[in-house]
Amino acid sequence: MKILAIETSCDETAIALVDAKGGVKQPRFKIEKNLVASQIKIHRPFGGVVPNLAKREHLKNLPILFKKLVASGYSLNPDLIAVTVGPGLEPALWTGINFAKELHKKLKIKILGVNHLEGHLYSPKLEGNKNLDFPAIALIISGGHTILLNVKNMASWKKIGETVDDAVGECYDKTARLLNLPYPGGPEIEKLAKDGDPNTIQFPRPMIHQKNYDFSFSGLKTSVLYFFRENKNEEFVKKYKLSKKPEKISKADIAASFQQAVFDVLTIKTLRAVKEIKAKSLIIGGGVAANRSLQKAFKKKIKKENLKLNLFIPSPKFCTDNAAIIAAAGYISFLKNKKMALKAQANLNL
Repeated sequence: MKILAIETSCDETAIALVDAKGGVKQPRFKIEKNLVASQIKIHRPFGGVVPNLAKREHLKNLPILFKKLVASGYSLNPDLIAVTVGPGLEPALWTGINFAKELHKKLKIKILGVNHLEGHLYSPKLEGNKNLDFPAIALIISGGHTILLNVKNMASWKKIGETVDDAVGECYDKTARLLNLPYPGGPEIEKLAKDGDPNTIQFPRPMIHQKNYDFSFSGLKTSVLYFFRENKNEEFVKKYKLSKKPEKISKADIAASFQQAVFDVLTIKTLRAVKEIKAKSLIIGGGVAANRSLQKAFKKKIKKENLKLNLFIPSPKFCTDNAAIIAAAGYISFLKNKKMALKAQANLNL
């Protein structure tokens, strides 16, 4: 089955053409073309994504990318159009949905709405991973979501935890603004943290000892804010268990300490879930999964705890928003006969 996929949930305009086969149990994908137009430079001056600007850029970029796809030499005879219907920014989502509807009328082929989060769940399969054994735990981490899933097979999963406030990517962006770092904050904090000491400041690890699998990152972000505002006295040093004098703490130390708090929460809660269900595989997807330092933290902890676990993290190009992951989710949804309304669903969840 050849799938034409369209993704416009946030600030990346993307179109892909993907061949899919193998069925639900062993899906296989061949990516013929995966085109992405980034809007980071446009939104950076505002410190985040501006919905109406995103809509404007999607309207401009979709015809351009489609023209590139047609001109690339691939035979454009898809069996299915898959388009993101949520979650995301409503004005942005509608641009992709309406563009897909126009192609549907013109090409006279089936059209299917897709949950963007399912794309992140299936993203490792785009690179032909054959040892994805089940049961598995999946951690989806992005600017808008932090979700933990118990995955029974490629077509069946159960959500066992999620953030109760800020998503981890959102926390990164807000902390980056406190550090006067540009948008998007995740890559900037990771880069800065490499020059810092992660043990300098003991920021809180919210909900880390609770027996559930939910997450909370709002308090961590607030703690970084208070760190800047509070008087740097003896009580301050004790509160944050500082390893050096306040005046000697750099921005890099703050970034590294913040990032270590995030890593501790994600790795401890996720691997506890792995052990509880006796998972054979761990899938980590979403934009934050592209953080190389986070990947190293998971690998280090898996090795330390001597877990026999297959770890699947997509290449960075499949962690961040793109249309190939929407094609993968569209294929599975089609096989499951799962139909979603072709309308923007900004708050769609798993």
